[in-house]
Amino acid sequence: MKVTVDKDRCEAHGQCVMAAEGVFALGDDDDVVTVLDETPGEDRRADVEHAAALCPVAAIKAGD
Repeated sequence: MKVTVDKDRCEAHGQCVMAAEGVFALGDDDDVVTVLDETPGEDRRADVEHAAALCPVAAIKAGD
């Protein structure tokens, strides 16, 4: 699976960080989410898909 965040759309709401900690991160001074693991294993697929669904601005893409 490949994970990307559209930095132009991201508004740093942080729901993705809570849904898939270790894949996404958001520091105190960050304006956008950082992808920590661009190719997480299949064991993280449900978490990443949930994170993408939670994103209020649809900035997360996850696909094969």
